[in-house]
Amino acid sequence: MQDFQDAIVNGAKAEELAALPVPDHYRAAYVRRSDAMMFEGVPSNDKDPRLSIQVGEVPTPELAPDEAYVAVMASSINFNTVWTSIFEPLPTFGFLERLGRESGWGARHNLDHHVIGSDGAGVVIQVGSAVRNWKVGDQVVIHCNYVDDQDPSSHNDSMKAANQRIWGYETNFGGLADLTLVKANQLMPKPAHLTWEESAVNALCASTSYRMLVSNNAATMKQGDIVLIWGATGGLGSYAVQLVLNGGGIPVGVVSSADKVQLLKEMGCEAVIDRRAEDFRFWRDEHTQDESEWRRFGKCIRDLVGEDPDIVFEHPGRQTMGASVFAAKRGGTIVTCAATSGYMIEYDNRHLWMKLKQIVSSHFANYGEAWLMNRLIDRGAIQPTLSASFDLDQVADATRLVHHNEHEGKLGIRCLSPAPGLGITDPEKRARIGEDRITMFQRHQAV
Repeated sequence: MQDFQDAIVNGAKAEELAALPVPDHYRAAYVRRSDAMMFEGVPSNDKDPRLSIQVGEVPTPELAPDEAYVAVMASSINFNTVWTSIFEPLPTFGFLERLGRESGWGARHNLDHHVIGSDGAGVVIQVGSAVRNWKVGDQVVIHCNYVDDQDPSSHNDSMKAANQRIWGYETNFGGLADLTLVKANQLMPKPAHLTWEESAVNALCASTSYRMLVSNNAATMKQGDIVLIWGATGGLGSYAVQLVLNGGGIPVGVVSSADKVQLLKEMGCEAVIDRRAEDFRFWRDEHTQDESEWRRFGKCIRDLVGEDPDIVFEHPGRQTMGASVFAAKRGGTIVTCAATSGYMIEYDNRHLWMKLKQIVSSHFANYGEAWLMNRLIDRGAIQPTLSASFDLDQVADATRLVHHNEHEGKLGIRCLSPAPGLGITDPEKRARIGEDRITMFQRHQAV
């Protein structure tokens, strides 16, 4: 891929890129089937991605008619990267086996290595014969909804498709690599004012937040809604805060340090709860929750904004769901997309049914939702939340940081991009939007 790196960095034209041969091997971050049981019996927090993630050469898969090869300039770490790397809640090779049974093209994915990563920004270097809207040389970002558009169940809302998958987690050939293989309907235009790293970190988390809050498929936030946001400076929460502010809502951000409180204030979120400073302990022990702490938490919210939240943006899962159900106002909505602290949730159902609350599930975003969120980023209405970037050889270290929540916003991974800050093709637009706005998380991380 060195020839492609040189050509892209030097601004090669499409015909020059098209003339370069796609190599039969490429550098990638991956896990191995043979390591799937390496953490058996080890507590989750002690499972170390640095022991399981490998970086090395892997074979290039054959290109299907509806697919494109993308030279990946940058990617990012998501929590599904953590799950894959610690083989939790189960090894991802089972996903690849099921995909492999669906078709001849699906069989390519069922390998003894799994190339990981569910975000990417780069340049199209080859397209299949059925690709219509994209061509060699296009600068793109990649969203992770992998769906068969010949399946009728995918055409109302593709997230409800019978065979919907997350690219790089439930499929092979993910974005933490110098090359990736994606369906054409995963591609979106790269924002011209952003660097490769800034472009690469948005699609999964930003689109997930958009569906949860803005889309008609989940909470359908309206102006004036009070929205409680757990992990408000994290990968999901940092986009949720921006969407609430842009949509005329009132965000209440929950974070775990004074530094994160300050970052939220800079973002324009005035109501902030420092969970660590307040020392909330929602669980007395691993089996028993403490309703008095739920009540103290609810009072803290009302002291800040005068009301209970209309919407709770919930993704930690087991650790917080009891408090989330309690804190939502009568008739309110708890929208959940993940369970990073545990999948087996518990809550007091009386606070749900007697007060007419609802729990709404949400999972990533369909192509239309991802496209609309990318448009907001392209217009400068939503800023990337990149806080730091690493070389691909450091991907395991970055994954460990996310595993232990030792980061803010999103961590970018440079793949083919040889240095930070490359990829801006519209500096005037960047200047109009504002360097300080675009790089807020990076500047905060550097302090």
